[in-house]
Amino acid sequence: MNLSVVQIIKLGQQYLKFWPDKPELARYFSDYKSVQSARFVCRYFPALALFTFIIQVYVGSGLPFGEGSMFAAVNTLGIALVYGLFILSIPVQALVILGVKADKFLPPSLASWYRDGLEKAKETNNKQQFSKLAVYKPRFIDLAQLLQLTLAQKH
Repeated sequence: MNLSVVQIIKLGQQYLKFWPDKPELARYFSDYKSVQSARFVCRYFPALALFTFIIQVYVGSGLPFGEGSMFAAVNTLGIALVYGLFILSIPVQALVILGVKADKFLPPSLASWYRDGLEKAKETNNKQQFSKLAVYKPRFIDLAQLLQLTLAQKH
């Protein structure tokens, strides 16, 4: 589908939310590691960006060396802002990558596995929860939803 960048980022957030946090999935799906990495980046990098910005301005002002001035601090704002924005852009990049992946159709072998799993889940669980999942052309976001629903039913 043709999606805007904002829609791709939102789809990446949904994919991140739907993908179950079960370490045993790492053996079967390569997406598990990328989702875990994206969760880490989205959780800690905004704080790292702020910390980097503050340290750049503090060290650039000369205060730690006893030669501090407000003029020196103002001169370092540009570079500190560039570093901070770069680090802050990494979670956005991770969400874009996940959004693009979530919008892709499953390969044929994984799609057939998905359909079989969906049919088994409909037989053993509440059919209404699984009725909104795609059957004809499943995407990776549908796989994440199926895994989340089936693993939630087991516990």
